[in-house]
Amino acid sequence: MPFSQKDAGADGKVVPSALHKLRATPETVHWGYFSATLAPALKVKSGDLIRAEAVTHHAGDDPELMFDDGVEAIFTKIPPEDRNPGVHIMTGPIHVEGAKPGDILEVRYLDMRPRCRYGSNLAANWGYLYKEFGEKERVTIYQIDQNGNTAQAVYAYDFPGKYLVPGTVTRCPECDRQKALEGVRIPVRPHLGTAGVAPDVKGRVSTIPPGKHGGNIDNWRIGAGATMFYPVAVDGALFSVGDPHVSQGDGEISGTAIEASLNVLMQVAVRKDFTFPSPILETPDVWMVHGFDEDLNKAMRDASLGMLGFLTDLRRVSRDDAYSLMSVAADFAVTQVVDGRQGVHARIPRGIFPPSQRIR
Repeated sequence: MPFSQKDAGADGKVVPSALHKLRATPETVHWGYFSATLAPALKVKSGDLIRAEAVTHHAGDDPELMFDDGVEAIFTKIPPEDRNPGVHIMTGPIHVEGAKPGDILEVRYLDMRPRCRYGSNLAANWGYLYKEFGEKERVTIYQIDQNGNTAQAVYAYDFPGKYLVPGTVTRCPECDRQKALEGVRIPVRPHLGTAGVAPDVKGRVSTIPPGKHGGNIDNWRIGAGATMFYPVAVDGALFSVGDPHVSQGDGEISGTAIEASLNVLMQVAVRKDFTFPSPILETPDVWMVHGFDEDLNKAMRDASLGMLGFLTDLRRVSRDDAYSLMSVAADFAVTQVVDGRQGVHARIPRGIFPPSQRIR
């Protein structure tokens, strides 16, 4: 059956052989890019567990609230000229033993917890309605209530000038702080906006656009309890995580989510029993595939063809039946419209298939 674990234990689960810790330091992060030639920050075996720190590049929006010694070291020691061509701080890469081009890297996200109690949302110059807001950029700082699992705006301020340098550090004076969203509470759903394997491309690949390697997918469902399947392009997979969020809506319309550093527990496994050309997301309830393109209509078509391929190749549904099933049971939605290459996700409920055809 597709997705069955060939190296699983008697209970059908991958058996972990070790637990690793990967701190985010100036030596273990790369800012703004994936690279097929970057030396691994960590080497693990298939089935291993990893506790990794993911640091937001927006911690400087209020360093008094979002910096600690470890975060400050990254912002201080990595110069602005080495933060390119993208913007996200990526922890890794992680080399997974035995991963080869054509394999699938399965990443089970088990736990995601905020590193501190604050996060930031930027209404940015790359936001969807930037011109409609008079080309003004605005920062809103949120406080996380971990007991209530919600976030509430603390204050907001107009960003001076234009936000162009990744990791800009701003210290907003008290007199410039504005009240924001009084009485409104946002559900907290920690997830990784950006994670993926290294593409088989020379030089640096920007973290901004999503792609077949994963990258900046910005799907808020990539959190604890979800599993991602990434197509491996280089030996060892060279997997990295970053762009941590505590909440985001589909579309990410202002340009960012609530950006906040996270501590992530995950399990990685090499899969050689199936292949697929783009990332697959599995949650307890649904499977999702994604389409990406600068043109949202083309992204929709890409997602449609991806779901068609998923159903025919991995669920063994005929092409005609799959097309009908997509129309009556699959949901298509905009993932994000602010990363240059826009995203659409297609989701199909797992529960509609007979038990013999379902994973787990």
